[in-house]
Amino acid sequence: MHYDVVIIGAGAAGLMCAATAGYRGRRVLVLDHARKAGQKILMSGGGRCNFTNLNSTPSQFLSANPRFCISALKRYPPQAFLELVERHGIAYEEKAPGQLFCQGRAREIVDMLLTECDWAGVEIRMKTSVETAEQKADHYLVATDHDRFTTESLVIATGGLSIPTMGATPFGYRIAEHFGLPVLPTRAGLVPFTLHPDLKSRLTPLAGISVPVTVSCRGMRFAEPMLFTHRGLSGPAMLQISSFWQPGDPLIIDLLPGHDLAEELGERRRERPQGTLQQYLAEHLPKRLAQVLAEWHGKDSSLQEYGNADIERVAAAIQRWQVSPAGTEGYRTAEVTLGGVDTRALSSQTMEAREQPGLFFIGEVVDVTGHLGGHNFQWAWASGVAAGQAV
Repeated sequence: MHYDVVIIGAGAAGLMCAATAGYRGRRVLVLDHARKAGQKILMSGGGRCNFTNLNSTPSQFLSANPRFCISALKRYPPQAFLELVERHGIAYEEKAPGQLFCQGRAREIVDMLLTECDWAGVEIRMKTSVETAEQKADHYLVATDHDRFTTESLVIATGGLSIPTMGATPFGYRIAEHFGLPVLPTRAGLVPFTLHPDLKSRLTPLAGISVPVTVSCRGMRFAEPMLFTHRGLSGPAMLQISSFWQPGDPLIIDLLPGHDLAEELGERRRERPQGTLQQYLAEHLPKRLAQVLAEWHGKDSSLQEYGNADIERVAAAIQRWQVSPAGTEGYRTAEVTLGGVDTRALSSQTMEAREQPGLFFIGEVVDVTGHLGGHNFQWAWASGVAAGQAV
């Protein structure tokens, strides 16, 4: 059977590409080994899908070739996807500046994409595993566990390695390598940290506590909530910085952002010398955390017994807390995969392989990774449209 376009992967990028190409009159087939389309969309944002970020710009993306994403993001900005959402009557809300979520369920975004594909005449085959993809004289031959298809345009939208329980595989990278495209090393991004045993045992009693922090590493800094877990450190602040962290790097965490702890403790010592460090900390932090920090860094006495050096020591320990993670939780819980198909081998206008006409790569399989907060979905939409307009 022949199609103008065959897209492997029925996720965010693949479905967006399919609808775009279908509306151009192309005969489009989407193949995916999963049981349902858009599985990662369904679980994103706690089931409510943070489907874009109104402030999404190239500066929110990591890549070995940072200018690559500019063209696609400029031609299909967040407002374009928002207009699509509004046309389908999907209610949404802005939870944090720029971050748009469904008021209802993420299923509405998947249904919207499937509806667009249906209107565009796209054929979707789920529970279909692609076994081989080969180039013939003027077309590609795609063999699945059910059938064989020929096509002039083959689009790889298979995603990365994150969350293997949802079917993530290295298939897209293998296809790239098969056709001679370079693939950059991959690793888990937007992922919680694990801790060494001593620190983990000390922090385990704090599991479930979330506090606003600032965290710094390798010149990057994020001000977001941090969550203590039974395994280590999570929450938006840790997920954000994980994309920049390398094994052996320390994280510098300020547990009281916006405060000058040394100055404030000095004032408290003068005004309420009988007060304790724990009492002060409990005014600004959850009580359990205040207790642990006071036991960890404080003296068994009132503040009047603290010298200036003691106050400076406590302030440094709490506002410049240095943590060297044991590692991350890896692809099991990572939201994205860093690295992937080298963008220097692709056209930034069309996502087509420069040396392999008719072969396209879009979405997470490509070495473009966004910050937390809807940016990765925006890349999926933008790269999908760029390829869909070109196939």
